[in-house]
Amino acid sequence: MLTDAKCRNSTCPDDLKRRRLTDGEGLYLEVAPAGAKRWFWKFYPAGKESRLALGSYPAVSLKDARKARDKARDTLKAGTNPVQRRKADKATQAAHSATTFEGVARELHGTKSGTAGGWSGIHASAWLRACELHLFPYVGSLPLADVSAPVLLTALRRVEARGTIRTAHDLREFAGQVFRFGVATGRCNGNPAADLRGALKPYVERNMAAVLDPAKAGELLRAIEGYTGHPVTRAALMLSALVFQRPGNLRAMEWAEIDVDAALWVIPAAKMKRTVAGKVNGRPHMVPLSRQARSSLAELRKLTGHGRFVFPSLLTGERCMSENTVRASLRRMGFSNDDMTPHGFRAMARTLIAERLPGVELNVIEAQLAHAKSGPLGSAYDRAEYMAQRATMMQAWADYLDQLRVGAQVIGLKAA
Repeated sequence: MLTDAKCRNSTCPDDLKRRRLTDGEGLYLEVAPAGAKRWFWKFYPAGKESRLALGSYPAVSLKDARKARDKARDTLKAGTNPVQRRKADKATQAAHSATTFEGVARELHGTKSGTAGGWSGIHASAWLRACELHLFPYVGSLPLADVSAPVLLTALRRVEARGTIRTAHDLREFAGQVFRFGVATGRCNGNPAADLRGALKPYVERNMAAVLDPAKAGELLRAIEGYTGHPVTRAALMLSALVFQRPGNLRAMEWAEIDVDAALWVIPAAKMKRTVAGKVNGRPHMVPLSRQARSSLAELRKLTGHGRFVFPSLLTGERCMSENTVRASLRRMGFSNDDMTPHGFRAMARTLIAERLPGVELNVIEAQLAHAKSGPLGSAYDRAEYMAQRATMMQAWADYLDQLRVGAQVIGLKAA
């Protein structure tokens, strides 16, 4: 008979594949040379040796292993092979899981993740994480057809009660996707999430803070010019204003993406905010570089040109700059989260170009912002990129920023 001390202290010599420590009535502990220990029960159905795995030690204690052996022995005495019973139980459990809310949700997630026309990796990860945190613990084990509108609302109101109103609305939408998939695959007959429209507290979308007044923009630019922090961070701030691309794209800018001769920053399609198909098959996004942007990049090359990233992490050059670096620098300059955000440079450019630069068409601005064309067939048939107009606009924008920074119109003087 085994003891807990013997189970705990037993090892297997290196010259053996495994060591078996018998307990009684067919129960034994198998010890591997690497130290792993597993419980087995050996029995003889129809006179032929068989064995049933009972779990690993110490997760399954000696006492629990004996109970599992006795239960399996009773199953055998009742005329059922315990190995076959376990297989049947697993099949039944799998069939049940395939009809639960969690099972259907995970199946939907699998069909949408990493497929052409499906969800992006970031969205798929966020979608599943939200469900795991807020839906699966409360409705995940229920058959999909049994999740009624009141049951789902109870789960959503747990989230709402914490003040995360937007998350509650997102979860209602996610649940609706699961129910629609369930209807399509015959595992439920309706979408109770749709019946909850208006049942949650309304969420008011708040735009990211941005400087939209020319005078205030001039203050911001002068603050950037006088920034006393790291010069790479200062350059990131200035280029945020000059190129007004998404903060994630700016942080991940690589020197290999800069075409000096063409005065272009070529952002690969895989880095853009697009569908999976758009990332795989789409065209790169071209960003014309103004004279001021090229000058800033030339200075930056002296500091970071030896590495991969234009804006490497201040801790290690193996990664790009942290997403919080530009935000923290804005705070240091006195611009709160209600005044300006890294994403706000896009809104600042979109507003001031439209209002202050004459002759610039909105289509040109939208193309530079890499906004998707409107309409179901917009991107399919309208493939204009307006490159010449965008290059002219980007230089005019940089010149306008210079005017705002010095507080007066800048007039270029030719050398005598």
